[in-house]
Amino acid sequence: MKINSNRYTINDLSYMIRSAKEMDAKKLSQLRLQIDGETEYLDRERGEHYIDESGFKMIIKDDTDSENNLFLVSEVDGAIVGFSRCVGNTLKRTSHKVEFGVCVLKEYWGYAIGKNLLKESLNWADQNGIEKVNLSVLETNDKAIKLYKKHGFEVEGILKKDKLLSDGNYYHTIIMGRFNVQRDRVKLT
Repeated sequence: MKINSNRYTINDLSYMIRSAKEMDAKKLSQLRLQIDGETEYLDRERGEHYIDESGFKMIIKDDTDSENNLFLVSEVDGAIVGFSRCVGNTLKRTSHKVEFGVCVLKEYWGYAIGKNLLKESLNWADQNGIEKVNLSVLETNDKAIKLYKKHGFEVEGILKKDKLLSDGNYYHTIIMGRFNVQRDRVKLT
């Protein structure tokens, strides 16, 4: 699905959040590879589960054509510096929910890009009848956990010793979910 683009200016950085286009595929392939090498908050190490340009073109086309998927990018002066996806499905029992994921180049942390990708995704979900948004976050990512809680997410569970990081230690993954409050209110009345 697509959304209207929106422009943000935070700490003198101006950026746009918009739906991904097939012409973004090459940049997204390079960006994902770079981001995977910058942080251990993500599931992958650099180069793992690599998606090339044609792979991203297929993902973008599928997400654009699907009513339950949303692929957003954040663009600064023509360069893509972050992206997010909401991925759902059409199975009757789970078509009411999507899985949210986000990543932003470390150089652009602190400009509310992740926060605004989240807000745009939640607005889309609320406007399109998505009742639940799920996500997973590494237990050490305190800023992200605080942000998600601020936007209505609650902890639903913990996957213990879920990730083995470069320090040789295991870390928990926190599973969080946000329910569409308006939908819950309608059901109660």
